[in-house]
Amino acid sequence: MWPDVGRHRVLGHVVCGAMIVTGPAFAQTAPAPPLVVPPAPMSDVDPNDQLAPLPDIGVDWPDLATAPGEPTAAASNVAASFRYGWRIDGVDAIGGPLLRQRFRELSVLAGAEGKEANAAQLDRRARQDADLLVTLLKGDGYYDVAVATRVEREKGRPVVVLAATPGPLYRFTGVTLAGVEAAGAKEPTLRDAFGVKANDPVNADAIAAAEANLKTRIGEEGFPFAQVGDPEVVVDRATQTATLAMEVAPGTARRFGRITVNADNKVFDAAHVQDIARFKPDEPYETSQIDDLRRALVQTGLVSTAEVRAVPGADPAVVDVAVRLESAPPRTVAVELGYGTGEGARSEISWTHRNLFPPEGAVTLRGVAGTREQLGQITFRRNNFHARDRVLTAQLSAAHLRRDAFDAQTISLSAALERQTNIFFQKTWTWSLGAELVATDERDVIAATGVPRRRTFLIGALPTSLGYDGSDDLLNPTRGFRLSGRVSPEVSLQDSVFGYTRVQLDASKYQPVTDAVVLAGRLRVGTILGAPRDQIAPSRRFYAGGGASVRGYSFQSIGPRDVNNDPIGGRSLAEFAIEARVKAFGNFGVVPFLDGGNIYTGGLPDFSGLRYGAGVGVRYYSNFGPIRVDVGTPINPQRGDSRIAVYVSLGQAF
Repeated sequence: MWPDVGRHRVLGHVVCGAMIVTGPAFAQTAPAPPLVVPPAPMSDVDPNDQLAPLPDIGVDWPDLATAPGEPTAAASNVAASFRYGWRIDGVDAIGGPLLRQRFRELSVLAGAEGKEANAAQLDRRARQDADLLVTLLKGDGYYDVAVATRVEREKGRPVVVLAATPGPLYRFTGVTLAGVEAAGAKEPTLRDAFGVKANDPVNADAIAAAEANLKTRIGEEGFPFAQVGDPEVVVDRATQTATLAMEVAPGTARRFGRITVNADNKVFDAAHVQDIARFKPDEPYETSQIDDLRRALVQTGLVSTAEVRAVPGADPAVVDVAVRLESAPPRTVAVELGYGTGEGARSEISWTHRNLFPPEGAVTLRGVAGTREQLGQITFRRNNFHARDRVLTAQLSAAHLRRDAFDAQTISLSAALERQTNIFFQKTWTWSLGAELVATDERDVIAATGVPRRRTFLIGALPTSLGYDGSDDLLNPTRGFRLSGRVSPEVSLQDSVFGYTRVQLDASKYQPVTDAVVLAGRLRVGTILGAPRDQIAPSRRFYAGGGASVRGYSFQSIGPRDVNNDPIGGRSLAEFAIEARVKAFGNFGVVPFLDGGNIYTGGLPDFSGLRYGAGVGVRYYSNFGPIRVDVGTPINPQRGDSRIAVYVSLGQAF
């Protein structure tokens, strides 16, 4: 009979000397082990039953040297318990790793290996596993397989041997997809998707995968209401061959029509759902687009349940999309506490209503209280703004920031339109277009004399950015590279009006060395063109040092310093980092690193006087990304630099 393999339940019966087998097959990410019904429930087995016939089960009994009338070794050992081993012979040339994996997962001999068993238990297990092996080999196309059992003694213990004689491999003499011709020009594509053809082995996994591929492909080719029957396999033992037949009713190829939503939902209207969808009306139907829309709706965070179904449209050539939504709680409160070297103690609280201005118009009130930073901020953010993952943001903030380089009290108003990436839909290309108005009152010192000064700047900026992400993961990349650039033309009013442009370029590369080691490198350069350093507001200059810059140094501590040994920033920067990400054990990893960088007064970095930091980090790879703890030390510190710096964050350093 056709084997019952994995989730593929197949029914068999014999007709006219051949076996006809039908049964649904389902696609799986990895082939599931076969499901085998044992000949009898183990609960019916009495471990003290007499040993059933099994050739050579004891090897050393009966004891032929025993005189007539004396008890034999067999009689004394039938109920004795002992440890045993097992092996399979005869499948090395045909059985791949999957066959052995499935056998080990379902084998009663393997499941109880290392435990003591008496002869009756061992005999029952051997017979069950012989039946299991027959079923597995039939699933691979060996219908004349026979499995014999015997016991050998190796190193003083019995070893159960399952000796398989596979017999010939059955192959298909014909494969029929009845009705597929109704797909017209798409027929060859659907036949190729099914894949199984004449002369292929009669393999249960191959048939299940072919059925799943056909069901997927027929939906991708524009047939939303296609029906695919169960595969019917006829096995002819006389010729050691088989035939396969399936009924396919593709129906009518259709185009996307309109999107409808349930009237009682308070989250999105149909127009916004259309903005989120990756398909447009009149485009060819694809099942994957329906699944993608369902995931995207749930991942907005505003939907607890999203049902997305293809339904017939008024036009026979059109399929509409019916969406039913149930809302999720829209409000969030977040609290954050932290401490950073050079940044001091810091607490933050925020309140967000993610749909205060539907659709997806979120308002966030945010406050920061710290030893070196105080901030109040209100942010409006509209996600999926007329397109998937396009975000419109407007922000008003008032902040007091105290750094070693400056003390600033700032009011800013900014807005941006950007295409963002996220862990659910990582983007290859991202971009942003923004505008910013800043009024800032800043205190610093004259670098040459150390005399304090206070200046007020009015600044207008048009920051833009473009990024390319060719890595394989947003939070934990292991291969590929990333490139990004940021340009911000700015106009500043401080006594007089002058302009300058800030430019920054970032690149990173990730290269696996072994399965457990990834080398990662990062390079950053930046420049400010058009104005001398001292004319530029201290808060708009470049700085280096810290967990996202050169580790081992405190925040913004690298570069030129004034007479008080405080950093003063610069017009250009250069940074690099290299690290080895080593998976140590379990979910933990170790990351030795070397960073370097410096800040320069001139408009272009000359890569001189680099400050180096080195250290080691620990990573815990959680299901939402790596948690990072890095400990670094400066190799060539400046006067006043701390010897140790610690950084904690979510995600890799770069």
